[in-house]
Amino acid sequence: MYGCQIKYYILAPPSVWLFGNSKIEHDRHRKCFTLSLGNDAGDLETAVLRYEFTGDREVHLLTTNVPVRFRGKGVAALLAKSALDFVVEENLKARISCWYIKKYITENPKSEYKDKIVH
Repeated sequence: MYGCQIKYYILAPPSVWLFGNSKIEHDRHRKCFTLSLGNDAGDLETAVLRYEFTGDREVHLLTTNVPVRFRGKGVAALLAKSALDFVVEENLKARISCWYIKKYITENPKSEYKDKIVH
């Protein structure tokens, strides 16, 4: 179905550049979007949005997990936007279980996102 490995990189805003140049990575093999975050001491933590393919042109956006100390800084929003942009760019349909992604869509009512949601 998807034979090649494609990674999308999206630069995070300065508010989450707490360790180097943070980038959102999309790993199709592991079916996740990740953002590595750190502090001045060099400790790294990773925020993750997981999904699975449920059909030939359908994904299920499962969960978003952001380390506690990075919550409220827009990290989950970056992951949600990345996943929804992926759905739009690949012309997929999406089922959503993650409460945060549902909230993100409500707060960012773009028709290109809403048109891709399966209820």
